Amino acid sequence: MSSMYKGKKILITGGTGTIGQNLTRRLLQEEPEVIRIFSRDEYKQFEMAQDLSGYSSKLRFLIGDVRDQQRLIRAMEGIDYVFHCAAMKHVPACEYNPFEAVQTNVMGTQHVIQAALENRVMKVLFTSTDKAISPTNTYGATKLTAERLISAAEFHKGSKSTIFSSVRFGNVMGSRGSVIPLFKKQILEQRKITLTDPNMLRYMMTPGQAIELILKANKLAAGGEVFVLKMPLVRMGDLAEVVIEEIKSTYDITEYISIEEIGLRPGEKRFEELLTDDEVRVARETDDMFIILPQFGNANPPNTLSFISCSEKPYPDENQVITKSKMKKWFSYNSIL
Repeated sequence: MSSMYKGKKILITGGTGTIGQNLTRRLLQEEPEVIRIFSRDEYKQFEMAQDLSGYSSKLRFLIGDVRDQQRLIRAMEGIDYVFHCAAMKHVPACEYNPFEAVQTNVMGTQHVIQAALENRVMKVLFTSTDKAISPTNTYGATKLTAERLISAAEFHKGSKSTIFSSVRFGNVMGSRGSVIPLFKKQILEQRKITLTDPNMLRYMMTPGQAIELILKANKLAAGGEVFVLKMPLVRMGDLAEVVIEEIKSTYDITEYISIEEIGLRPGEKRFEELLTDDEVRVARETDDMFIILPQFGNANPPNTLSFISCSEKPYPDENQVITKSKMKKWFSYNSIL
């Protein structure tokens, strides 16, 4: 990937979020000319600048919102690659404020598309979610719509050469707003945690796995694809128990930590999916990911890989659930807690 990003100019929307920050650190290893961090959180930009002060000559911090198309157009001047990570992600917040989610996740994505075309950006990669599959909540519905906007942009761009694609993954362990930091806070402050359903299954990945998927997808993208990592499943009851054990050990807590089951939140599903039945028909499969080809236009897979037809829908499978011991290794290796 060094030849791909070396000396290039990169823009990351939502660059102060968990994915944005991890992506920035990874891309700095590829010797780009500059990485522009675009977000509306000036304090997190300040913190990020302090943390990465050794790379100050490579970083530019731009205050802005994806709802503002003119600001995006200016931010993308001279940019080669765009990673669109900005979004409203909190499921209950999107349920209670649905049009705000539409403005950020849907209209914001269209603004990214228009700004990229105007500036003749080389590639745009959109970060989506498994909640976009058969969505039952506003967040998932807006991300599905944004995915479709990205795929459609590939075929209405006319003579412009910008390549648009999406990457779809599940929950990122330890990310801001995820359940793990919430569990930790509840244990330290209340000596209990609240759990929606111990048998709930979620696709989860470490920040490092998410970043490598993003970079691999961007390298392979020929236009209009959705890249989906084959992710392990985590049982939420197991996750809660591991977090309790790790926090008690780290902070020398001897008290009993109770688990209070509170039921599903509005719009929440017990099981997520990776692909719809219709997507299976146009998907290809590699060892580590599914690649959903565009459902209209030129649906040819990139010729850099050998593909296997996706024979059946990858439903959540109990055999994919990772063990508590493996989960602990993930926590330790990735400094999750």
